[in-house]
This record gives sequence, C-alpha cells and structure tokens, in this order.
Amino acid sequence: MQRTYLPWLGLTALAAGASVSLLPQVRAGDLFSSQPLDNSRFAVLAKPVGRSDWTLLVLEQLAPLPRCWDSRADGLVDPALNRFDYTGICSRYLDSNGYSLRVGQNDLGGSYRLRLQQQGTNLQLLAMNPKEATELVVGKGRLSRRDRDGFVALQLEPGWELQRRVYGQQALSHVYFANATPLARLLASSAQAPGYPAGGASSSLPAPQAPLPGSQGGRSVGEGPIALQVIPFKP
Repeated sequence: MQRTYLPWLGLTALAAGASVSLLPQVRAGDLFSSQPLDNSRFAVLAKPVGRSDWTLLVLEQLAPLPRCWDSRADGLVDPALNRFDYTGICSRYLDSNGYSLRVGQNDLGGSYRLRLQQQGTNLQLLAMNPKEATELVVGKGRLSRRDRDGFVALQLEPGWELQRRVYGQQALSHVYFANATPLARLLASSAQAPGYPAGGASSSLPAPQAPLPGSQGGRSVGEGPIALQVIPFKP
C-alpha cells in the first residue's frame, strides 16, 4: 500500500494541483516517533561474510517456540530460524530498511549508517557519518572463532536500546538503535573515550521470551520529502 504523509501534515496544495516543488522538505525525524521494546526478545548479531567481512542482523522472537536463535558452546550463536518456516514466529531486520539510528529523539537514518568493525577478536558496532570524524560505539561483541554458520552476539553499550519506529499511532516493522542522549554529547563522550577494551563483551544471549501483546511493526525511510511507504507489520 503506497501512501503519502501529506494529508497527515495538513498539506492540501497537492490535491489542488500545486507543483510538488512547492511542498516543504519533510524529514523522517519530523514524521516518526518511537516506543520502547522488550529487548530480551531481540538478538543483535554479526553475521560473517566471506573471509573477513561482517553484516548486521537483528532477530525478534514473536512466539515462544520454536526458538529463533540458540547460543552455542563455543560462544557463537546458531540462527535456528533457518531450519523451519519462521512466519509468525520470528522477524528479521536485515539492513537499513529494517533498522536505523535514533539519537536524542531525532531520526538519523538519513545521515548515519551502522557498520561492523573487527579488531582482533573484538567486534564493534559503530554509527558513522561521512561528514563527522567521530564514530559512535553502539555495541560490542567477542569473537571466539570464525565460523560461517556461527554468528557473533553483540551487546549494546550503556544508554543504547532497541525501540520501535512509530508513525502517528501505528507501530512499524522498523527498529531503532536508540539513545536518549543528545548527539553533541554522545560525540563529545565518544571522542574522549579510551580504546576498545581487551576483554570485549560477553556473547551470551538471554533466552527468547513470549512477545508483548500488540507487538507490531514499517520500513526505513531516508532523508527527503513526500511519498513514504507505510507497511504494517505482518509476520
């Protein structure tokens, strides 16, 4: 279902035949809010790609069983949902269509991107802006060994949590890596922080629990005006 947000914003000039160029520039941060989530129902994972690369994956447990992921004895995580039809049981958030950054109540999906960086046996989840020298450390993980079928669990840094993107009263299938601290303060703190600790973060994950009533979900939108797609969450 394709829908514009213009009626919601009270802009009727388009319906009267006005040029699109007359419309104000509307950013995602002006359209969306967020709501808290039970983070124990999510796993933030680093998936190995090729010999040295990594990609970010977020899993959500919608139903109690089967489990969407399992911790392995070697410290890695088994993406168990690959072995069954997980429709209605698990949700996957694979790229910037499924997750983005929200800092100090501002949607930064149009300016910041998330990337994974390996330093020895440590992994960092970083938020970076090409125009900003300082990167934000969002999460950390410890790599016990590299296995193409074993994912690395990432633990979010203090102050960071997953939240649901909301448009009006509708929850969307897009999650934020969110921090309530203003961006300027986060950047200043990150610039002064010491290097990545040698110990890294634990790769253990809590067992998935039953979903919260009314758990819902949409998709990311970049910077720019009009014509955004609203997709209600349908597991």
